[in-house]
This record gives sequence, structure tokens and C-alpha cells, in this order.
Amino acid sequence: MEKPDLNRTWETFIKIGLPNETSLGRIINMIRFKVSPTIEDLKQQKIIKWYHFLIHDRRSGVPTTEDDDNCYFHIRLTLRKDVDPKDILPNHCVMTDKVHPNLRDIDRTLLKNEEIEEAWRIIGEQSEWLLNMLNIHKEDVEINKYHKQIAQFLHYYFNMLGGFPIHVKCPNCGHVLSFFL
Repeated sequence: MEKPDLNRTWETFIKIGLPNETSLGRIINMIRFKVSPTIEDLKQQKIIKWYHFLIHDRRSGVPTTEDDDNCYFHIRLTLRKDVDPKDILPNHCVMTDKVHPNLRDIDRTLLKNEEIEEAWRIIGEQSEWLLNMLNIHKEDVEINKYHKQIAQFLHYYFNMLGGFPIHVKCPNCGHVLSFFL
């Protein structure tokens, strides 16, 4: 994955549903059958060279109305100069807008060359890893029913730092992440 051009970065959203309707299975299936095909199509057309995605709701970054409590995939993409995202994104991508992403709580002075684009590249590789992990499974397998399978992949991903417990509260969205490395 290449570093993003932050001057050509756009964001778009794919609706997941209300939090009480959102399950791990629904999220995994949406990643496999909506997010991944959208990104893969744009990569094959050589429209994007960098992307990443997260899940957010109105309180943590979705530019929507006060009465919209839905969760969304928040996707950022660096597009070619000659492309208008409104012409190439599928209809399930909504609220598309140009953005200059910042990385709150990442101290760029700690990075080699103090280059925030390199931090974004690494974050994009996390999204790419997740897509690759889910996409190596057969399409007719309901991978969401195999939590142990996903947990084992995540074990190998996180256990590179040892078996230490981590409890972190995201400073942006407030989610508490607890896992053993």
C-alpha cells in the first residue's frame, strides 16, 4: 500500500444499521460483500492506491443528523486527480466529501521524518490485512459463525508483542478496547 496523498483524500460512508441491529456477523458479512468489493473494484480500475476504514456512529465522526443513530463504515480513500468520487462510488456509499485527515493523538514528532502520511499508510495496511484475512475464506462459508477462526487470526496479528493484557480507551470515540496481546 502506498502513502496517501492527503490533498486528494475523500471520505465516504456505508450504512450498517442501528447498534442493536449490528452484530459481529453482520459486520463481517458487510465487510466481505460490500466494503471489500467496493475497494477491490476501485483498486482494479487503478482509481485508488490507499484506503482505510473504521466503524463510527454520529457521536464519533459520522457527519449526519442528530436523529440518525446508525453505525457506518467510515472509509477514506486517496483518489486519482482526474476522478470525481460521486461518479465512481456505488449507491451504497453516502455522505461522500473531501477531507484532510488528521491523526489526533498521534505525535508526529515521534515518527521518523515526522511524516504523518507514513502513519496513515500503516493504518491503511491494517484495513488491507483485515480484507485479506476475510477474503481468503470461501464465499459460501458464513465466516461470522466461526468466531474461533477469526480469533485465531487476530491472535497471530496481536501476539507479535507478547501475551500482555491491553486496556485502552479510544480518545476519539470512547470505545474501550480490551484484549490480550
